[in-house]
Amino acid sequence: MPTALEELAVQASTCVACRLSEHRTQVVFGMGDPAADLMLVGEGPGAEEDRQGLPFVGRSGQLLDRLLLEEMGRTRDSVFIANTVKCRPPGNRDPKPDEVETCWGWLEQQLDLIAPAVVITLGNFASKRLLGTDVGITKLRGSAYPYRGGSLVATFHPAAALRGGGAVLAQMRSDFVRAKLLLDGHGAGR
Repeated sequence: MPTALEELAVQASTCVACRLSEHRTQVVFGMGDPAADLMLVGEGPGAEEDRQGLPFVGRSGQLLDRLLLEEMGRTRDSVFIANTVKCRPPGNRDPKPDEVETCWGWLEQQLDLIAPAVVITLGNFASKRLLGTDVGITKLRGSAYPYRGGSLVATFHPAAALRGGGAVLAQMRSDFVRAKLLLDGHGAGR
């Protein structure tokens, strides 16, 4: 019997609610533990994610895996990873506000079903959308915010660390440690 999350993934796989569906190879719904206490939310799939149907599988994904392991002692199969939009924007452009809004229902249902204690948002789009703000990531990061009965930690997208070097990476590491402390205080491994 499929779980509610698996059923949602099947429904999402045929979504044509916005123009992003016209260019995708496949929907990138998300991956990981459906009972995870930690959920990571990025912006949208890139070319490799669109090909494989999995989030964060390119260079950004390798860095994300490294941060999870080194700063939190976790692997991607112990968390749930998703994006604000489920289809790749053409040419890896930023998702447009109407595309983010159209896709919001899928992410909102994922958040409801997984009910993580801590959410880490990766980059501007995810952070702004989940926190309902226009404030940019450079001002949002470095703090934890109350979110859905748990906490949200905003940090840079791994691609920003690949471009921006050591200073951005150090800030991301600090944010991942913040998330780990929140999870430890919440009773990780529920």
